[in-house]
Amino acid sequence: MSNQEQQLINFQFDKSYKTEDFFVSKCNFFAYSLLNSWPKWEKNILNIHGEKYCGKSHLSEVFIKKNKGIILDAKKFEFNNETNLRYSQNIILENFNGNVDESTIFSLINFVDQNAKYLIINSSIPFSKMKFKIKDLISRSKNCLDAKIEKPDDELIKVLISKYLSDKQIKINKKLVEFAAKRITRSYGKIFEFIYKIDEISLKKKKSIDQKTIKEALAV
Repeated sequence: MSNQEQQLINFQFDKSYKTEDFFVSKCNFFAYSLLNSWPKWEKNILNIHGEKYCGKSHLSEVFIKKNKGIILDAKKFEFNNETNLRYSQNIILENFNGNVDESTIFSLINFVDQNAKYLIINSSIPFSKMKFKIKDLISRSKNCLDAKIEKPDDELIKVLISKYLSDKQIKINKKLVEFAAKRITRSYGKIFEFIYKIDEISLKKKKSIDQKTIKEALAV
């Protein structure tokens, strides 16, 4: 894990996952709409994919609060306890990157199909493009609903900057938010790295946020 990733993990973002805190924009509207249309899906498996910090977990938490279900971490998941799964109509598999035992995920998919359940797989890359060896799993991965969360648009970038700095009780002028939004790399990771740096500068140097501070945080 890189130093930057460790810093972002340690940085205390709001993990409440409240429904009202999820901002719907063009980049996430399709995934948001699909989850809201449940259970009127054409298929019972949905793959939501997009880069880290794009809101997959937030969307899933909102969905589970509304429709009930269970959230599993793919890194720790073992298909050996069907009892807990039987009581959950909706199953969400978080942090899926393909580096799991293929028979385990295939068993889960079969269980979902045989018991009329719904499965949501959250991943960074599309489930359908993962290189599996089990032929039936390859076929099944290509036969599910697919929803990509795109890179953040200008509107979402400004909302994220304003919200998280406000959560840290850091006041920032609207014009400065727009200044930063126009210059920041269009990446969720870069946005949160920027917020982390602003917070760090504010705490360490006790400086008010001005254009010079923004440029320092953006390294421009």
